[in-house]
Amino acid sequence: MKKVTLNDISESLKISKSTISLVLNGRGDEKRVSKETQEKIFKFAKEHNYKANQLARGLSTGKSDMIGLVIPNISDNFYARIARRIEKKASRLGYNVVFSSTGESKIRETELIQSMLDRQVDGLIIASTQKNKDDILRLKKQNFPFVLIDRHYPDIETNYVCVNNNGGVVRAVEQLINSGRKRIGFVSLKPGLQAIEDRLQGYLETMNKHSFDVKDGFVQELDYDNIEKDMPDVIKSMVKFPASVEGIVFSTHFLAAAGLRELKKLNVRVPVDVAIVSFGQMSAFDLIDPPITSVIQPVDEIGDNAVDILLKNLENEDLDFEQMNLETDMIIRKSCGTF
Repeated sequence: MKKVTLNDISESLKISKSTISLVLNGRGDEKRVSKETQEKIFKFAKEHNYKANQLARGLSTGKSDMIGLVIPNISDNFYARIARRIEKKASRLGYNVVFSSTGESKIRETELIQSMLDRQVDGLIIASTQKNKDDILRLKKQNFPFVLIDRHYPDIETNYVCVNNNGGVVRAVEQLINSGRKRIGFVSLKPGLQAIEDRLQGYLETMNKHSFDVKDGFVQELDYDNIEKDMPDVIKSMVKFPASVEGIVFSTHFLAAAGLRELKKLNVRVPVDVAIVSFGQMSAFDLIDPPITSVIQPVDEIGDNAVDILLKNLENEDLDFEQMNLETDMIIRKSCGTF
């Protein structure tokens, strides 16, 4: 089927292309185009499934009605859920979302931000690698609307929507302590992300508060690209007699999944031998045996607030920065059962 163009509509209705463009871009009343003419144009466009060229529309109106979303990994359940929420909310408000993954690469993040600017997105929502101050500062200097999610730069004032990472881990450690554990380990990623560092601090502060020793080997930090390779040795060292841990907090859901596999391979009984809590949730965590106790991040609130803040900034660039640290929740399951 031949694609209908603006020129086709103009020839069929004997109306100028400029008038048709104004009407289809919602400016008919503003330019005093008669209701009869507007209805005729909309009726023809709908009947012939006319799709406006988004870039051309953006050039004529100064808006593309597109939001760019940059995240580390779209296959990660956490970011996939955020992306779906942002897409749903934005669509309801008349915006399309274009998203891509950085793979935690600074270079890729720079490329994606520029690519989205080239596509004339109206604003950006970014879960940054936190290695990319230059691009964030450039966006800020240009007054380009953007909101950071999940991660932010503490020394750069921006809009952001994050969670209370420290507080979430405090709750996780307290839960293990309440179930009778004292020798509690912490499995995390190597430093680099503020969120991960905040979670480590939550663990250390809580252990110190209860006067529990953090023995050598109780804190294990893995490289993001070598989790599957390194996790077997990490778990073996943590459950080795006589200094074995009684509980483990995993700082991310994907670390928890990898760690649980290794515990099962070693026939370590969860929670009888080692109780575990995951910061973050996977859909399978309530189905496996035992179900995994999880710190839950407010995905819907993150997505909704990010869109709300961005759209407010699209309407008014002089607004003060909005900075949110949302509270986490916890679902207690059998993986941290009592002695």
